[in-house]
Amino acid sequence: MMIFEDKRTRPHFDFFLLFLAYALMLFGVLAISIATYDPAMQADSLLNHILNSDTGSWQAIFVIASPAIVWFVVSVPYEHFRTYAVLYYVAVTLLLMIVLLVSTAIREVKGWLEVGLGRMLQPSEFAKLTLILMLARELAITEKPMGSIRSVLRIGVFSALPIVLTLAQNETGTVLVMAGIVYLMLVFGGVDWKWILSISVLAALAIGAIFAYGIIGDSTDYRILRLISFLDPQAYEGSAGYQIINSQQAIGSGGLTGIGAFVPGSMSQLNYVPEDWTDFIFATIGEAVGFVGCALIVLVYLLLILRMLYLSRFTADKFGRLVIIGVMAMLFLHVFQNIAMTLGLMPITGIPLPFLSYGGSNLVTNVVGISLVLNVTRNRSSAMPAYATPAAKAAGIRRRRKKQSIYVNSAQDEGLRKRVRALRGKRNKKTA
Repeated sequence: MMIFEDKRTRPHFDFFLLFLAYALMLFGVLAISIATYDPAMQADSLLNHILNSDTGSWQAIFVIASPAIVWFVVSVPYEHFRTYAVLYYVAVTLLLMIVLLVSTAIREVKGWLEVGLGRMLQPSEFAKLTLILMLARELAITEKPMGSIRSVLRIGVFSALPIVLTLAQNETGTVLVMAGIVYLMLVFGGVDWKWILSISVLAALAIGAIFAYGIIGDSTDYRILRLISFLDPQAYEGSAGYQIINSQQAIGSGGLTGIGAFVPGSMSQLNYVPEDWTDFIFATIGEAVGFVGCALIVLVYLLLILRMLYLSRFTADKFGRLVIIGVMAMLFLHVFQNIAMTLGLMPITGIPLPFLSYGGSNLVTNVVGISLVLNVTRNRSSAMPAYATPAAKAAGIRRRRKKQSIYVNSAQDEGLRKRVRALRGKRNKKTA
């Protein structure tokens, strides 16, 4: 197998990826402070506006502490995550079980554990990371995973257990994200297309059954109504469609460039959109910075996701490559679903917008995810099969191996020359 090396495959710390993540985090602190702005609290500077907001202050604390998380995760030896993926998976799965047993439901969701200082821990957020590590480990064992019944059962059980436990907590949005992570990792993990097609058909049938039950069966279950209300928000104006309608109006009021930050009487200041500092933070952003600002936010997300896809293409180790794919899938699904539901294009599923929505557990999860990607790129092998590169695949050719000089010990080299001269002398004597 021909191996090549160039600057795209070399180990490095990807500062560009980290810069994109922190640009979003810093803007998130601002957006949360705008969403929770109280005109009664006098402030003459941006810092005071942030300090006057309880949620904005806590989010700022999480952001300030996050470099320590990045440093710690990147410093851990790369093989550690492959070796101890099962241990992390089991620990978080136990936390999911504990939450079901001891936690108190908040808006019909039993997903949080109280950890003190009024802070809550959401284990389902960390379950996404352990699911990524576990799946990457299982899929990397062979080039053709799910090629045997044993492999199918292992991957199926490891995928289903955290999803079922999270579904039991009524966290529908997180369940959909987990299912999406599994699907995309199977696609990129080399699973046979027949399995992918079968899973796709089953997923389509399940989604169709849910919508049929909600629409044709005229269900009154609030969780079902939240899923189908985006089809006709006006029909559910007094219940499940309320958030969608108000969110669309808030974003529309921002116009091209927005009405600005910390404006008394704005929709965000009047709490016109429920949860506009968490799940519906994009409505606050749309009102404050308008279409131009929203487009820039989407562009940064796009660069972040494309950067991870690029890094995965030039990572030879399958485990590391799938870890990057898993983190990319997690962020992509969160961004797509959150922004789409805020615009009324997708069902309301109650998931935060990465790096922007308020929430310590979600922010830590996203920071650890980015740190795992940085760990992979920093510790990956610099050598990579030529056929694994996009350029080689597109061109249908194999790269030539760069010629390298061969250095031989000088004493051995001189001895070799003497033996050659002696053999030549004997040959000349026989000829004579």
